[in-house]
Amino acid sequence: MSASSLCVLGTRLQLCTYASLTADLQARSRTAQTFAVDFTNTHIVTLRRGDAEFRRITGTVDYFIPDGMPLIWCLNRQGANLRDRVYGPTFMRECVLASPAPFTHYFLGGNGECVGRLQQSFLKQNPSIKIIGARNGYFKREDEPQILDEINRLSPDFIWIGLGTPKQQDWVFRNKSKIKRGIVLAVGFAFDVNAGTKPDAPLWMQRYGLTWVHRLASEPLRLGPRYVRNNSQFLFYLFSDGLRGKAWKCAE
Repeated sequence: MSASSLCVLGTRLQLCTYASLTADLQARSRTAQTFAVDFTNTHIVTLRRGDAEFRRITGTVDYFIPDGMPLIWCLNRQGANLRDRVYGPTFMRECVLASPAPFTHYFLGGNGECVGRLQQSFLKQNPSIKIIGARNGYFKREDEPQILDEINRLSPDFIWIGLGTPKQQDWVFRNKSKIKRGIVLAVGFAFDVNAGTKPDAPLWMQRYGLTWVHRLASEPLRLGPRYVRNNSQFLFYLFSDGLRGKAWKCAE
């Protein structure tokens, strides 16, 4: 199981691979506990560094997984020797396909078309996958008790959450303690990629840390201001904390 970790700007990131994380979470899914996993990019690390409320909300996360190549470069500067990130969309695909029955899955996120196509895609690739529940992400706050009742009644091993940041982190914060068991995974964009409703960056762009450029070109009005703000803040914190010898220190 993956156990080692290093910190970037106060966030403790797991040192793992697709295979080691899958095996780790499969083992944890057989226990009577709820375990929260966040696929963490520079946006999330930056928010946790500069926003006390977001840091509090994400305090219930058990594993922060390095989802972005800049985080891998930061970890490797500390001697991690990682060859690749563990990218949320790729991990979701590999983990679901490698976890057929008796493992069970529940999907919460995307729109109706997305969550429907997501199930069809996975079942087409591996018909033995057991998806025991699914719901789109367009629900009201007052609908949450019903959703939680369904999750607890079905008791899935893997609960995949695709609501986007920061909505999915807030959902995990408010509801983790109400879920009786299972692995809760905040994977955001992974729903759209695996459903085929939004394009992903080519592998060469992913390898060079340019996934954000591809996404920016796809949705410039929505993502442009966010990327400019958060990329700049990430670099600022990295530089300023680095000057004080705190870039690789964990938060208290």
